[in-house]
Amino acid sequence: MNITSFLLYCFIVTFTPGPTNIVILSTVHNTGTKKAMEYTYGATIAFGFLLVISAVLNTILVTIISKILIVMQIIGSCYMLYLAYQVYKTDTSKPTVNQTGTFMSGFLMQFLNPKVVLFTMTVIPTYIMPYHVSMPAVTISVIAITVIGFLAFITWVLFGALFKEFLQKHQKFVNVLMALFLAYSAIMIWM
Repeated sequence: MNITSFLLYCFIVTFTPGPTNIVILSTVHNTGTKKAMEYTYGATIAFGFLLVISAVLNTILVTIISKILIVMQIIGSCYMLYLAYQVYKTDTSKPTVNQTGTFMSGFLMQFLNPKVVLFTMTVIPTYIMPYHVSMPAVTISVIAITVIGFLAFITWVLFGALFKEFLQKHQKFVNVLMALFLAYSAIMIWM
């Protein structure tokens, strides 16, 4: 196994902007680090869970993945557009309960995020199973990839916390930009 290629793939996919990372940044901006961390914990657990599912069911899903993918694309696109709308209309001048910054929303987003699902469905069969099929090796790989994902999420939380003052100063612009990025992510599912 080419460990450099594997790690590079994991870091690029998890650290680059995607729906989860954008929601994390928006949550830090609008409701603070604590809510973003709650979301991050949910996203991380779901990310690890998806990796486990991939490791266990990958050989079965290979025959039906195209049928599942279209449903995930439709649901994922709709959910990301909904999140884009929620981010766009967010008004932090009055206190509200933000449902996008919860553990459960972070958890569920991972199952509707095509970037995450495609990553988790490809990383195990591409980089792990051709070289290691034993349960301990696959388990260690799943844990390592989950930790990389958690580090990526934390990076986005820290970025949001460090630039919170700047982001709040330009709140409407930031919300519009984050909403556009989410809408773009929803469109890119189909490209």
